[in-house]
Amino acid sequence: YSYNHQYLIKDGKPWFPVMGEMHYSRYPKAYWKESIYKMKAGGVEVVSTYVIWIHHEEIEGEYDFSGNRDLRGFLQVCKECEVAVILRIGPWVHGEVRNGGFPDWLLKKEYPTRKNDIRYFAEVEKFYSCIYKQVKGYLLKEKGPVIGIQIENEYGHVGGLQGEEGEQHMRKLLELAKKVGFEVPIYTATGWGGAVTGGMLPVMGGYCDAPWDASFEKLPPNGNYIFTKERNDHNIGSDYKLGYGITFDIEQFPYLTAELGGGLQVTQHRRPVADAKDIGAMTVVKLGSGANLLGYYMYHGGTNPKGKLTTLQESKETGSPNDLPIMNYDFHAPIREYGQISETYKEIKLIASFLQDFGSELCEMPAVFPNENPLLPTNRTDVRIAFRKNESQGYVFINNYQRHYSMAEHKDYVIQVPLLEETILFPPITIYDKEFFFYPVNMKIGKAKLKFALATPLCRLENLEETVYVFYTEKESVYQIEGEIKKEKILTLSREEAKNSYKVIRKKEYLFLSESAVIDKQDRLCLIGRTEPSFRVYPALENTPKGFIRLKDREGFAEYHKEVIQGRGKVSFTELKRTKQSSLYEIQIQREQAALESQEAYLILSYRGDSAQLWIDGVLEDDHFYQGEHWEIGLRRYGFPKKVLVEITVLKETDLRFLEVWPKMEEGGQVCCLDTVEMEEEFQTEIFLS
Repeated sequence: YSYNHQYLIKDGKPWFPVMGEMHYSRYPKAYWKESIYKMKAGGVEVVSTYVIWIHHEEIEGEYDFSGNRDLRGFLQVCKECEVAVILRIGPWVHGEVRNGGFPDWLLKKEYPTRKNDIRYFAEVEKFYSCIYKQVKGYLLKEKGPVIGIQIENEYGHVGGLQGEEGEQHMRKLLELAKKVGFEVPIYTATGWGGAVTGGMLPVMGGYCDAPWDASFEKLPPNGNYIFTKERNDHNIGSDYKLGYGITFDIEQFPYLTAELGGGLQVTQHRRPVADAKDIGAMTVVKLGSGANLLGYYMYHGGTNPKGKLTTLQESKETGSPNDLPIMNYDFHAPIREYGQISETYKEIKLIASFLQDFGSELCEMPAVFPNENPLLPTNRTDVRIAFRKNESQGYVFINNYQRHYSMAEHKDYVIQVPLLEETILFPPITIYDKEFFFYPVNMKIGKAKLKFALATPLCRLENLEETVYVFYTEKESVYQIEGEIKKEKILTLSREEAKNSYKVIRKKEYLFLSESAVIDKQDRLCLIGRTEPSFRVYPALENTPKGFIRLKDREGFAEYHKEVIQGRGKVSFTELKRTKQSSLYEIQIQREQAALESQEAYLILSYRGDSAQLWIDGVLEDDHFYQGEHWEIGLRRYGFPKKVLVEITVLKETDLRFLEVWPKMEEGGQVCCLDTVEMEEEFQTEIFLS
């Protein structure tokens, strides 16, 4: 692994991975492997994770790497699942953690933190050394999964020193990491908003909204929906002018992201909800703007661990401008707090699937911005367009999506892509509000050439008898081909079918279509969903999987279905207590154990109030800030309890909150009630392929 000024390199070839953040200490160890396989099925090749100091040394000198804090165990799972890892070792991480991850005892020392003080560096070296003992044997040079280390986070942007003093600090931390044994090919540092990088590989970010913003109103149009060479995200912490706040030479480093918001973690005062297309459109824009690493923060949600001395969430009490839920770190991520596959997961999987088959050649195609491309997100009338291309081929990117704002419709728009020896003209199209897509130009299909397609490439299936190029579109597909296609074939899916697609490689390369997630666990496939398991697959399987029946083929796909016994569980609830501030409910759960392949059950709570807390056997297990959506609670990790308590606090229409959807208020301009509770079973069905 290495890099040049344009892209990452793996085994001597350009490498365009998707990276997803998951915090092992915020998710049950028993389900780590299942989650990593879900991430891989979503196209994630690199898992990034914070090593959060206060999670491991809350009491000075008492290190805890047990249970969900088992860093070494997590790396072993990553190795077994064959994913690479970038460890973000801090020492300060933010991560919506108490003190940004610093233990309370560290802040009580007589010396300042995050300054060039030898006493602080000595404490960091002890922490780094302790981490290294857990990591030893799992570095790449030891045939382990750890290919990279991130030092600090937002240093010089959120706290810390700037200028040469800040650069010196970052270089010293890197020196300490190497000194204790962290020898890896890649060292990274966050580079946005004036952060200093100490010469390390800078990684950037971008969020579709800003839960940390002090405003209680809808924010102005977001700059992450504009194609631009600007790598800085104006929403992470502060606003900056174009090109301001970058401390490194962008010509010397590839454009890599480590914090594309896979969702948003709500705060008490500001609770925006990230829609799947909010994230999908932002991803297409970053791709068209020249990014050569898509790193999502978070990709997998979680739950804060319980502290020994205090709760461990970010809060105003500890000096933060934000109050966060005590336990809940769902983040509205692609994979959510209880491991649920979300629509965002399916949406960004479209891009990840494309990159696995076409990303290497895309790496060498620089971004080009036509003069007519608008540079400000407030311009919602002109076509937003960019190219990734070389002299003879490439891709055109169009984004007509702006979160929370409508965009002008463009009728009979003709895409023109100038290449060295020709200009490719597309047929006239209509670009509707909320659309975003990219099309290929002069794509090689065997010995033929696809001059253009009014469809987006998804993946490629390469088998002995044929090579299938898979595209998708919501409209009528158009392909203009120059030359003769022999062994190749073009397969067109609807966009919804593509979102539900999974490429699986065995002796052949298969494309599965299923409303269930199709998770490849190396020795078997696992369908995970809440309906009876069924799937379509191209080409047909050699043998019908055990327990399934093969239905009539449809549109070239073989279709398989399996009946399962679905549980007929019942839930009911009773209000136990009501005060001026809150209401307490008991939820009774009756679940049929005969639900044969049900591995998880979700309580789905529809409530109105400011927040809710989940109590089981007198222990606070989770909480939730009202966002206008239902709250979904997985019961598996709690041993499928027969009853739980939920306490809801009062929301008043005078409360200072940003909510995208306010609940219907009751008499007196306030509300605090549990409206409905439902339960849904989730099935895991195994398929063994030869």
